Amino acid sequence: MADIDIRAVRKSYGKTQTLHGVDLSFASGEFVVILGPSGCGKSTLLRMIAGLEEITAGEIAINGRVVNRLEPRERGCAMVFQNYALYPHMTVAQNIGYALKVAGVSKAERETRIEETAKIVGLSEYLARKPAALSGGQRQRVAMARAIVREPQVFLFDEPLSNLDAKLRVTMRAEIRKLHQRLSATSVFVTHDQIEAMTLADKLVVMNKGHVEQVGQPLDIYHRPASIFVASFIGSPAMNLFNTRVEVETGSVRFGGVQVPIDPALAASLRGRDVTIGIRPEQCAVSLDGSGVRATIDFVEELGSGRVAHAEVDGEPFAAVISDRMGVRPGDQVGLELPSSQLHVFERESGRRIDMKINSSSPHQAAATSTLAIVH
Repeated sequence: MADIDIRAVRKSYGKTQTLHGVDLSFASGEFVVILGPSGCGKSTLLRMIAGLEEITAGEIAINGRVVNRLEPRERGCAMVFQNYALYPHMTVAQNIGYALKVAGVSKAERETRIEETAKIVGLSEYLARKPAALSGGQRQRVAMARAIVREPQVFLFDEPLSNLDAKLRVTMRAEIRKLHQRLSATSVFVTHDQIEAMTLADKLVVMNKGHVEQVGQPLDIYHRPASIFVASFIGSPAMNLFNTRVEVETGSVRFGGVQVPIDPALAASLRGRDVTIGIRPEQCAVSLDGSGVRATIDFVEELGSGRVAHAEVDGEPFAAVISDRMGVRPGDQVGLELPSSQLHVFERESGRRIDMKINSSSPHQAAATSTLAIVH
């Protein structure tokens, strides 16, 4: 196992900068998932840890040793790629043990380690086959076995499940998580799939346009997103967001022609300011009596495990989770109740979350010592 420290790391290709001073620390034995859309710099960062990309500025340390100038083979990392990268003319056993052969490990030890590793990933009966005779999931297991057999300090996964079908991805997520628990190695997993991220991560890193937007445990990030980007990227369906202004007289916001109250402590400090309000679809209450914010149903999404009503408010889309018993059809008018305790408030200009910062440990003094805090 090994800890990883990433300090003020930047990456440029000519005049184009793709990573803008990334600072991160991963504890030994953690399963870290780096999540973000295509082009956000997540795979570039992973490849820089592995030594496959040069670092333009800053430094990366593994177990306290700066590895900027070390070759990939000297860093104690093993990488699992998106496209498996197996040798088609070699058997499964030969693919798994190739790195050991190159390293000069004796044939007897190679065979022992190959058999042990194949057993870990459930490939014992496939060692004599070639990759063409394997399914996609089995090929991915070979790729993981090739990494495991090296006994690395750090496992690096670069979107390893994106080429698999939906059912197999669920199975492989569970296998990767069990494998991590068994080996207790430090793992860094890159994906654009939020379900993979929420399922696998001990620590979740959300990236956007070469910047780290938020770091934390998956549920903390889900329930308390630090920015509009994170709020809209995490969650399916995505968080509902609408721009409005906190009214000076009432301290509420107006949405769909209705006054919606927000946290009174926040409202007192935000009167007259432009904000963005967010609420998760599962935290809205939908009524057929039309009370609350008026909305028109566009369609109902049947998910099997639940139902999502997609509506329109003031010409903007809005989603809400509804019960199986609620009979609504396209064109129906419904009411939306938005509980103030479930509303997220973001600064309009910067997109950052606005919270109350409590400067006193005493709840009796909190009202007197609370201040607005922009979450970074």
